[in-house]
Amino acid sequence: MFVLYGQAKLFLPQSSSLKDKRQVIQSIISRIRKRYSVSICEVDYHDLWQRSNLGFAAVCSTYTEVSLITDAIKDTLDLYQDSCELIDFEIESIKHGL
Repeated sequence: MFVLYGQAKLFLPQSSSLKDKRQVIQSIISRIRKRYSVSICEVDYHDLWQRSNLGFAAVCSTYTEVSLITDAIKDTLDLYQDSCELIDFEIESIKHGL
């Protein structure tokens, strides 16, 4: 079993209010949650209009699944290139064996 966790720091240049930011971030979060069964939420920069930090975590049975989920999160963020830019993407995975 593997535990995957990480963060994605985003810049939202088109956002002119917290409402604009919230629409984009909620769209990203709901898309990732529904499609990939990943726990994800905004963990920092709540009061800034053009910055966001998304934290995520998942439990995987194989390392291949870790790679698939990581790629899926990056691909989803790429779909929102017109709304946000990926500044930093960090992941860690821990193998937990019994």
